Amino acid sequence: MELKMSNLTKEFRDMTAVKNVSYTMTTGVYGLLGVNGAGKTTLMRMLCTLLKPTGGSITWDGEDIFEMDGKYRKILGYLPQDFGYYPDFTVYDYLMYIASIKGVRPAAARQRIKLLLDQVGMKKAAKRKMKKLSGGMKRRIGIAQAMLGDPKILILDEPTAGLDPNERIRFRNLISELAGERLVLLSTHIVSDIEYIANEILLMQGGEIKASGTAEELLSAMPEEVWSLEVEKKEIERYMRNYKVSNVKTIPGGAVLRLIASEKPSSRAVREEATLEDLFLDYFGERAGENDDEI
Repeated sequence: MELKMSNLTKEFRDMTAVKNVSYTMTTGVYGLLGVNGAGKTTLMRMLCTLLKPTGGSITWDGEDIFEMDGKYRKILGYLPQDFGYYPDFTVYDYLMYIASIKGVRPAAARQRIKLLLDQVGMKKAAKRKMKKLSGGMKRRIGIAQAMLGDPKILILDEPTAGLDPNERIRFRNLISELAGERLVLLSTHIVSDIEYIANEILLMQGGEIKASGTAEELLSAMPEEVWSLEVEKKEIERYMRNYKVSNVKTIPGGAVLRLIASEKPSSRAVREEATLEDLFLDYFGERAGENDDEI
């Protein structure tokens, strides 16, 4: 089981959203991490055959996915950032409707829906209308519709966007349970979404995969170091201006700063163990992409 991207490129009129991406994925959970505007959504849409690449190729076990056409989509489950639904459909009717579009026979669909609703914790909500569901409930139904065909590939684009912390934790646990013998690709700009569930993390910036590996591998290869430094109130602005600051904890008379720097920023600084949040800041910068739309 191998999903392979080779020199994958997608150009739009005035920009290149994805640049020469080459990467091979097999079974497991992959986390695609990057700021808004990094090209994550464009990459995922190509993997789902919703966009054709300008250059390069995507193959599944050696066969071009665009030539496979419907054969490929039968093994694919996709949850976009915003999935469409009829608000007056009940949860059950919505899933039966999606199953019919996917070509799942009614008898098999009924059994599959019953199993999935139980798996995503929505069994008691089967008769509720979609418009009555909370954001977290809708995302769980989104996962259920993506899983209707028991796909070998599951692609989730910003699946926890807009969810509260408890829902995000529940969602991450659900993804881990569903992974099994599948290839799961999860895109996000929220570090905690992939910190505990991704077997491998891909750091995407400016349409390119800048680095990849396990969390441990990426942290060990982090180009800069992390420091903790207690400063007076009058010093805060200077350090904020001159260093990447991942955290500011206010204390009487000043603050404790968590800094990322290649050299010790002060004789008083104490070295700390890096986290994935530190890594994210080191690669992407504190304000990188905050005003960009996802592409």
